[in-house]
Amino acid sequence: MVKVLDTILSQSAYSAEIDVPLEKIDIADWLFTLPEAEYLRCCPPDHIAAGVTWTDDGRRMSINVEQIGSGLVVQHYVAEVAEPAYCRMNSISDVFTDKGRTQVNVVWELMAEKIDDGRTRYTNKVTAHPTDVFMAFLSEHSIKFEDAAAARQAAGGDHNSRETPLFAASIARRALSK
Repeated sequence: MVKVLDTILSQSAYSAEIDVPLEKIDIADWLFTLPEAEYLRCCPPDHIAAGVTWTDDGRRMSINVEQIGSGLVVQHYVAEVAEPAYCRMNSISDVFTDKGRTQVNVVWELMAEKIDDGRTRYTNKVTAHPTDVFMAFLSEHSIKFEDAAAARQAAGGDHNSRETPLFAASIARRALSK
């Protein structure tokens, strides 16, 4: 069992405005029907693969593979909340680095809020927490937590800043196609 620590490894939140009324937005529908090719367009060249499945107990799950900084990350996002204007996804993510494999806990929040009758603000928030596996990995490789956190913050923030406007545009296209 992986124990997740309360410590924040990295956190970023970016927003983009779209010309679609909030009432037409359905983030959960978008997320769980997102074609892989569309996912790849939402942060080239970082996004590598995506798919949707279910946990053994019937919760929806989004599987994403992406390059974040120097790490190849396989995310197993389980839906904790999946609503039209808000999704909270939680993943114990596998991270493959040049020093080996480790795990981090990533919480991905996708939020839509009304700006006015015709516009919506989409916010993409990503918070990474270390796991016991990650802390052992750092110790084994004599890496300071502060150094790992700084690297993850820089890489994760850069990635999120590039994918957020593309996610927003994709959500808007999905809303307008219905």
